[in-house]
Amino acid sequence: MLRDRIEHRWIESFAKAFALSKVGAGDAVAILSETQSRELNVHLAELALQQLGAKPFHVTAVTPAQSAPVPVRSTGASQALQGHPGVLAALTSSPVIVDVTVEGLMHAPELPDILKSGARVITVSNEHPDALERLMPTAEMKTQVLAAGKMCRGAKAMTVTSAAGTDLAVAMEGAQTVGVWGFTDKPGTLTHWPAGLVVSFPAAGSTNGTLVLDAGDVNLTFKRYLERPVALTIKDDFVTDIAGDGADAELMRRYLAVWGDRNAYAVSHVGWGMNEAARYEAMTFYDRRDFNGTEVRAYAGNFLFSTGANEFANRFTEGHFDLPVRGCTISLDGTMVVDKGKLAAGVFA
Repeated sequence: MLRDRIEHRWIESFAKAFALSKVGAGDAVAILSETQSRELNVHLAELALQQLGAKPFHVTAVTPAQSAPVPVRSTGASQALQGHPGVLAALTSSPVIVDVTVEGLMHAPELPDILKSGARVITVSNEHPDALERLMPTAEMKTQVLAAGKMCRGAKAMTVTSAAGTDLAVAMEGAQTVGVWGFTDKPGTLTHWPAGLVVSFPAAGSTNGTLVLDAGDVNLTFKRYLERPVALTIKDDFVTDIAGDGADAELMRRYLAVWGDRNAYAVSHVGWGMNEAARYEAMTFYDRRDFNGTEVRAYAGNFLFSTGANEFANRFTEGHFDLPVRGCTISLDGTMVVDKGKLAAGVFA
């Protein structure tokens, strides 16, 4: 386990990341945390903002009791705010919010109202700063992700295939696409760090086919590299069959079933990682409490498939899987964007 102490290089990393979002002298910045937040990152955010000459203040919510029937991890949908009027008043009056809640505000129910106030939100993923330091945002990443997002928004169809047996078709008309590169200076927007990926939330009834998770692929909800293949049959957005022997398939069946909610079986989003600095093998180097999985979501060339909530298809649930899949070929309207797990050369320039 890495020591949880303040390191000057981590203050510098946080300051550089915030400066890319044009945070500077005199800016009022709310540091949003909860009682179960990673204390080290809360402190680093405060010190880095002060180094930039900003005027940080703390908003700390009490982490609520868990109501789900199983542990909930890595959803991007913080439940910490609970619609608290005092918390929301503080956040909507601040032009910049550094979000260090455990799950982050990306899919939190309060986010739309926060963004309507004009606040820009910088979510620091619940990772150890050792990982954050390695995965600094860059201007080049912004250029590449913007290009990928434009391609997705203009596409009518995505196809995904692999030697392991994946054969998936996604209708892209009506999909909502989000690209994240790790910083933002535009009011009413959210970014997260680490970053470097593009994802699309398909409209209802858009996804059909087979997704094969091969041995070595990752179930980030379980923080586990798969030991045996698992094949998911998907019809009109819903996983209708989970085929496979051994613990990996059994864990998925049990976790999805316990929700008693059909939407837990639904497609949330599809996309791919674009961060060449992110490492597939990173999960082997950190204790589970020090690792939230953002890096493995973003490593270049993975097909990121997720189940669970998709607000653009009017589906809501806390059940959620993020599944980075290796070795896939992804095409948009016949144009290859990922070739057998590698970003297609020259496409995102």
